[in-house]
Amino acid sequence: MKIVVGTRGSNLALTQTNMVIQMIKDKCPDIEFEVKIIKTKGDIIKDVAIDKIGGKEIFVKEIERELLEGTIDMAVHSMKDMPGKLPKGLKLSSTPAREDHRDVLVCREGIRSLDELPKGARIGTGSKRRKYQILKYRPDLDIVPIRGNVETRIKRIEEENLDGVILAAAGIKRLGLNLGSRILYLDRDIILPSPTQGILAIEIREQDKRMDSILAHISHKETEIQAVVERAFLTGVGGSCTVPVGAYCQVLEDKILLEGLLGSEDGDILIRRSITEDIKAYEKAGYKLAEMLMKEMERI
Repeated sequence: MKIVVGTRGSNLALTQTNMVIQMIKDKCPDIEFEVKIIKTKGDIIKDVAIDKIGGKEIFVKEIERELLEGTIDMAVHSMKDMPGKLPKGLKLSSTPAREDHRDVLVCREGIRSLDELPKGARIGTGSKRRKYQILKYRPDLDIVPIRGNVETRIKRIEEENLDGVILAAAGIKRLGLNLGSRILYLDRDIILPSPTQGILAIEIREQDKRMDSILAHISHKETEIQAVVERAFLTGVGGSCTVPVGAYCQVLEDKILLEGLLGSEDGDILIRRSITEDIKAYEKAGYKLAEMLMKEMERI
């Protein structure tokens, strides 16, 4: 049996895809795999802000087209790149355990905390969520818009004379990058992560029971609860790249604690709230918090 896996061609995308393939091989050693690299709009257009060229779907649309056409059997994405709603005929299947959900600041040598950044320090990020939350903590910072893969953005520190760049901890860890003391982990009270940050999305055709049964071998229940809750929140607020949106769900025995953030396009308004719900009702929690924040935003 052979499975064709679709993925973007970045080092991180291929690393994540090979991680998933190895996990499946460990459980189902007789399966053969072929990796098909697919260029997305987001890979081709690198010098324009994401919200100006179509939002989250720019990293997945071409891959999803091939999945629907049957030229690939499954696709591996970073779940935070997935739009809230999937195309008809596709679904997310089981997923392995989440990596670190936090954001990190990769900075110049010698800086040991956010407070040690010099006044007016130049920090690179293309994310409104990261930009406006870090500015709330340090309003004096100069935020420089940047895009590119993990390695490219780290190189920008020297190339563009930046003091640091903000990235997802998950990508740094999965790539095995040894940046030592240059990494500052940013707690959730400073920057709430993107919904599902650190979670892998394995996308398949909706009626493909064969792939579903294979992927069940690598299922991690707690991560899948987090994914459902955080994606529900994203969908509930109409999640896109045009406004800051953050979320993180903690699974606490018989309850879940969901933190959510919603902001205005210009970042002048940032609303952050949390709710605790019985774990039996976890599927509704994301929509519930989203509705609360949307109503609060409308009143402002």
